[in-house]
Amino acid sequence: MESHIDPGPVDKSVLYDQENHISSAIWDGQERGVLRCHEHTSMLEQWRLIPQQVELVEKAGFKHFRSIPTIVLDNSLISALVERWRRETNTFHLPVGEMTITLEDVALILGLPIDGKPVIGVPVKTPNSVCEDLLGKSPKDLNGGMMKLNWLRECFSRCPEDAPIEEIERHTRAYLLYIVGCTIFSTTTGNKVSVTFLPLFEKFEEAGKYAWGAAALAFLYRALGNASLKSQGTISGSLTLLQCWSYYHLNVGQPKFNEESSDGFFPFALRWKGRSTGSRSKTNIVAYRKALDLLQPFDVKWFPYKDLDHAIIPEDIKNNLILRTSKTILICFGKAERHLPDRCLRQFGMLQHIPEDVQKWERKIPAVDQGVDLSTDVELGGKGKMRSEIKEWLERRVHILEGNDGVDENTYMDWYERITRKYVGRPESLESEFQRIAASMRDIASIADTLPRDQMNPQDGELLDEIKKTVHVCLTDVVGNSKNGRAKNANRTENLDVGSGHEVQLFTMR
Repeated sequence: MESHIDPGPVDKSVLYDQENHISSAIWDGQERGVLRCHEHTSMLEQWRLIPQQVELVEKAGFKHFRSIPTIVLDNSLISALVERWRRETNTFHLPVGEMTITLEDVALILGLPIDGKPVIGVPVKTPNSVCEDLLGKSPKDLNGGMMKLNWLRECFSRCPEDAPIEEIERHTRAYLLYIVGCTIFSTTTGNKVSVTFLPLFEKFEEAGKYAWGAAALAFLYRALGNASLKSQGTISGSLTLLQCWSYYHLNVGQPKFNEESSDGFFPFALRWKGRSTGSRSKTNIVAYRKALDLLQPFDVKWFPYKDLDHAIIPEDIKNNLILRTSKTILICFGKAERHLPDRCLRQFGMLQHIPEDVQKWERKIPAVDQGVDLSTDVELGGKGKMRSEIKEWLERRVHILEGNDGVDENTYMDWYERITRKYVGRPESLESEFQRIAASMRDIASIADTLPRDQMNPQDGELLDEIKKTVHVCLTDVVGNSKNGRAKNANRTENLDVGSGHEVQLFTMR
């Protein structure tokens, strides 16, 4: 990459925190590698719920969510996506424009309710007492109000069939605390969950009135924002949501499964369950980064759900999908994040205009955490800032956006080119491309030469010879093109260097 090329932003009024973003470090050659991804779902299958528990879980609002199995995370893909996330706008900044995970994505991918009361509770001053009251027991090592998920599983994963109702309710509360702690509210502190969620499950019908999906999205927005800082190395929250969102919207890294299609099931995360064909993806973060840096419009599905069977979407979910374009605030306990569908209108089949100036709400958000901290106001009983944030959520149906047919998207893209970060990784020069291809060809040739030609049947032997011939021709072309390119650019011819200081040696195929 030529040193004079500016990766952006040219206009820093939107991405004002660029110097702290991971993309700045990567551009300067400071790789942090793959993020440590904290989603602890591997042990969920050990829970066995009796019918009475299932009924209570459904009342609490987790009827569809509980059916999602463990989905193997692609940590490299998640890490590459985080490099494109901007906490200033709560969107991914991609070459094609801004995109984000919306309330619609949460509702359809996870099957969680996106309408209802904000997920806010009161501070738990005596965690042990709360556990004793709602679970019937308390762990000995309840430090900082954080409970180990292992303890919950060991004590409550098997509820006796003949247990009294009080005991069934305790086991169910433990399950709900476990499932939110290992998925939508997972933390970077290890295999733990905050006890502050437990009182929300005291009465199951009341729990079902909360907007769990909105809270999950607020939590994920905050986690993405924190992970996008160059000082961070971990990420938590619903990474299943993040990964499935990418699979649905971007032609990058989707697996192909060797099992029957799951398109006819809800929630839509079930489409990506099961074992993929072949071995687990070995694509590294650099390859994903390059794919995102070179993303083209045909690599994007702006509204991928339109072709899926909407008849399978439950009515309770379908009735609230109107909130997908609500420009509102999302609340999860002491934090709040902004849901800004006006920045990604193409995800709803609308034309994209230049969105509202981010500076209008930048000053309202603390520079350190980029979200509205509501914890103090919770303790004060909902005064001050808390009141305004809750008011905005309560008015969520008033601020539903509608499309405008008179929009010129070229104007938007001209503006976007100036305010965005164009590249995360330094684009490879043509010479580097030749080096990489030549090295791959050499690897293929080496493998082909190790195969026992004399032990093959004639047909397989002929195929092997064809492979060797093809590799030989391709490698010759790579070297020739590299030399021609250098001669044209530098008026001289050199041997193709593959990184070791020696010219590429063409293989003499046996």
